[in-house]
Amino acid sequence: MNAKRTRASKEAPARRTTAGSLPRSTTAAGSRSSGASSARAKAPPLPGVAALATLAPAARAVAVPTHIIHLNPHTGIDVWQHRNAVGRALRAQSPRDAHALWQAPANRPDPIALIEASNMGRQADLVPMRFGRMAGSPFAFLRGSACVMAWDLARTASAGLHVFMCGDAHLNNFGLFGTPQGDVVIDLNDFDEVTVGPWEWDLKRLTTSIALAGREAGLDRRERRRALLRCARSYRMAMIQMQSMPILDLWYMHTAPEQMKAPGSLASTENAVLLNNAVRLARRDTNRRLLSKVAERDAKGQWRFREDPPLTQRVDAAMLDQLTHALQGYAATLARERHYMFNRYRVVDAVHRVVGVGSVGTRSYVVMMLGNDDQDVLFLQVKEAVLPAAAPFVPPLPEEYGHHQGRRVVLGQRLLQASGDPLLGWSQIDGRDFYVRQFRNLKASIPIEKLDTENLRFLGDAYGALLARAHARTGDAAAIAGYLGRVAVFDKALAEWAEAYADQTERDHAVLLAAIKSKRVTTMPG
Repeated sequence: MNAKRTRASKEAPARRTTAGSLPRSTTAAGSRSSGASSARAKAPPLPGVAALATLAPAARAVAVPTHIIHLNPHTGIDVWQHRNAVGRALRAQSPRDAHALWQAPANRPDPIALIEASNMGRQADLVPMRFGRMAGSPFAFLRGSACVMAWDLARTASAGLHVFMCGDAHLNNFGLFGTPQGDVVIDLNDFDEVTVGPWEWDLKRLTTSIALAGREAGLDRRERRRALLRCARSYRMAMIQMQSMPILDLWYMHTAPEQMKAPGSLASTENAVLLNNAVRLARRDTNRRLLSKVAERDAKGQWRFREDPPLTQRVDAAMLDQLTHALQGYAATLARERHYMFNRYRVVDAVHRVVGVGSVGTRSYVVMMLGNDDQDVLFLQVKEAVLPAAAPFVPPLPEEYGHHQGRRVVLGQRLLQASGDPLLGWSQIDGRDFYVRQFRNLKASIPIEKLDTENLRFLGDAYGALLARAHARTGDAAAIAGYLGRVAVFDKALAEWAEAYADQTERDHAVLLAAIKSKRVTTMPG
């Protein structure tokens, strides 16, 4: 059997770090507990994390928040007015205008060294593709360098209020997808980096991506500033609205694209067209429609994936057996009633498929399953989950979330998304953690390549509110709203910070291009 077909089955031993319970005091980078469940095989620490700590000798973990909602069915939580006052008081220790400041510290590590450290444990033959994709533009560099931004964000102002944060909330990580009822909604849709940390980090990553997208669209600074202010204001006003909302109502909230075109929104005719096109694409994104695009019948008339090396490569029989076994373990993580549905499918083929920018080099498979007949197809993505980029700089997660990285992703997604994939679950292969989700689920994205001023303002407004809702589900909306206030002090500071960090990203992207030119790093197309 040729090397192309066997590469995906040769898995190296897992290297990962586990997390213990949330401590009461600040935790230094690299001090995480490695106490995994005794039922799990022991695995050495992920080398990339240790390397990141070495590269950042002055790194500080974000302090455990002084005010966070603790679950207690006997007492519940304090009334929102009191928690709002706590948030207002935090302005004294962390002024809102301090968020405007960004200047790279003198001990800032070389960004390429940080990225190289994060490559450890990945498939070495695909790492050049990661660098190649990141070299495409400053925005692409931002997408692939969450580890660099996490190092920087750990040195910025914070009110000290923690939420379950997405960890990678840039423009391309919002999109459309289907609910279990077959409706199309729009929300955050990538959770590989999810963890507990400061709410500001997600908002700063989102606004930086808006600034970079605006630059790549040729918008001037004034036009970009309007979009940035709109995003920050939308987040702030949504948090103010949600602080006093009945808790159950908050958890039932979801956003259909049609709501974004309601009277009073920023949906111009052009923006309505942008949304309508995305909804139409989502409605066409089904398992059956995908079948004819990615598969063909073999000599025996059986469906098999088409290959497109190195992006899509069929796995060998040994790896197919491992994936099938992993799906048996995954089934146990689904809601009990879904076992009856899932167990009616059988595995027929699988490929290793390269995805994303920051994820390139991690292991990602697409499994084809058939049910009633050879037209009743289900595609599942089995994607490796590694320690999030922010992990060295925030307190470790409770063991419920942190001992299995796939479970962390799944539980984080369930917490942050208003409506989610009913087939989300997790498993392991060769000691590595994976999560599983539907590969096609009425999904679509809103393209950002040719945004005009109104498009960018519209997306900033919509995504700012979506991010606020996600944070309000696990964080303290009243305390955050109290800190932000009803005037635009924070909005203006964030707009300044986003432009300054976009400048930093452009400089880091130039460093990558120089490293490629000098052959310090190699690239490959894909």
